[in-house]
Amino acid sequence: MLLSAMEFAQPTAPPAGVNTEGLADFLRSFFAPLFLVIVSVVALFFLFTREITRFVQFIILAIAIGVIFYVPNIIEVTAKAIAGALGISGG
Repeated sequence: MLLSAMEFAQPTAPPAGVNTEGLADFLRSFFAPLFLVIVSVVALFFLFTREITRFVQFIILAIAIGVIFYVPNIIEVTAKAIAGALGISGG
């Protein structure tokens, strides 16, 4: 009886590929503290060497990269807003 039930069992297909669900969140949570430490160290270096112009340039660049890094869908939202403002309909 047991053997006949096992013969009729349908084998399950293996997954099609690597499961990457949650990979972006994992990488973001892993690299976020590292990013903040590097930005802090470089910013302190510019402040202690009294290079205020380079400090301001670096902070602006770090904020831009941080926004893209911490809010990954900002590019899509911004592109849709610009397209909407130009009257281009998204299909």
